Amino acid sequence: MLIGRIVEQEMLREALRKDQSQFIAVYGRRRVGKTFLVRETFNYKFTFQHTGLANGKTSEQLVNFQESLKEYGYEDAPLPQTWLEAFSLLKQIVKNSRARKKVIFIDELPWLDTPKSSFLPALEHFWNGWATNRKDIVLIVCGSATSWIISKIVNNHGGLHNRLTDKILLEPFSLSECEAYSQSLGLVMSREQILESYMILGGIPYYWSLLMARKSLSQNIDTLFFARNGKLTDEFEHLYASLFKKKAPYIDIVSVLSKIREGMTREEIIDALKIKTGGVFSRRLKELEQCGFVRKYCAPGKKVKDALYQLIDNYTIFYFRFIQNNVGGDERFWSSSIDAQFHRVWEGLAFERVVLQHVTQVKKALEIGGVLSNVYSWRYRGDEGAQVDLVIDRRDNVINLCEIKFSSSEYVIDKAYSKELKHKRDVFKEQTKTRKAVHLTMITTEGVKRNVYFNDIQSEVLLDQLFID
Repeated sequence: MLIGRIVEQEMLREALRKDQSQFIAVYGRRRVGKTFLVRETFNYKFTFQHTGLANGKTSEQLVNFQESLKEYGYEDAPLPQTWLEAFSLLKQIVKNSRARKKVIFIDELPWLDTPKSSFLPALEHFWNGWATNRKDIVLIVCGSATSWIISKIVNNHGGLHNRLTDKILLEPFSLSECEAYSQSLGLVMSREQILESYMILGGIPYYWSLLMARKSLSQNIDTLFFARNGKLTDEFEHLYASLFKKKAPYIDIVSVLSKIREGMTREEIIDALKIKTGGVFSRRLKELEQCGFVRKYCAPGKKVKDALYQLIDNYTIFYFRFIQNNVGGDERFWSSSIDAQFHRVWEGLAFERVVLQHVTQVKKALEIGGVLSNVYSWRYRGDEGAQVDLVIDRRDNVINLCEIKFSSSEYVIDKAYSKELKHKRDVFKEQTKTRKAVHLTMITTEGVKRNVYFNDIQSEVLLDQLFID
């Protein structure tokens, strides 16, 4: 059962209605559901479908391609010696098809581009020299190696430059979609438990599919991450290896970022890694941003070089906080640490990241969904420094300074915190010189307790409102 993905499905179906051949790239991180989306949308019916071999040599890829040709009707297909020959044989399948639209789906495309294979020139020739001369072809390419898809297909500067007719970056599920998906899996979970799952698993459907209805959430997390041979124990290495051909430099960057909650400037990252600056490093930062692991933000009035890079990926944060350091191999680590102080510290950080992934829902809750706004975090490191989790700078002359707090009960604003909130607002106004009205907004799991300090804030957003799409 396909949950959500309504816009993406419509984009794929629209390709069938166009009167010209269509070339679509579907990309996104490992396990986000790219293949499932394409197969479900077309009801598993393709003129031709092929999946590349992970770590396969060119000769092995061509043998595998021959098998796919045979499976889709070319029973006596010869073994192609080159990719030009392989695509020439594919033309025969298309020519013999009686379908009104010939849908060709090539999955894990980056795996086919092995060293010295000349795969890309062959693909370019197939599309530019043949498919575009027809009106009945829908070519869909897919891959988890997001950086490869973006650089080689989406931003191609060669023969495929501007040849894509559409592109789909498949994003992780939202909280609302995870709630619907968990229900379809027969999982009985409160919204608080869905939130905790999201803080660990993110919105990655495959991870959620591994949760077992007969186990509690804590038992599930122990089973998946901390038990011997847990299904996600080694996921970190596989995840980054699937996205980047040379994973180590990218892991080094996210490792450094995992230690600084509010993010780091480019120069701060370089200093921490003790590396030389250059275009390669800038490209890696950009790719981490494109893959959804890092977000870049720059407060108004700041120079581009002062932009902050912040680790935003839920699973990566969880890995560095708990899995990497579980040196003792405690198979019940999560169940036994629920009341620990380090667990509560993580909850605060993880909830903040979830909120930053649901800014659209926050704006709807504040009834400013239709108001143009700039969204960023803010920090000032003067003598009396201040840091704001989320700033919504609105076109209607209002700025929301949002404090994000995780709590198992109503959050209590006491005298000390009331003073801190006012300090943040005063420092923000003084340093930014804004003439807009500055509203204090609390984003909490269970709401803010009505006491003498409640009126210090102008608005609040609750967990339930983050589930509204």
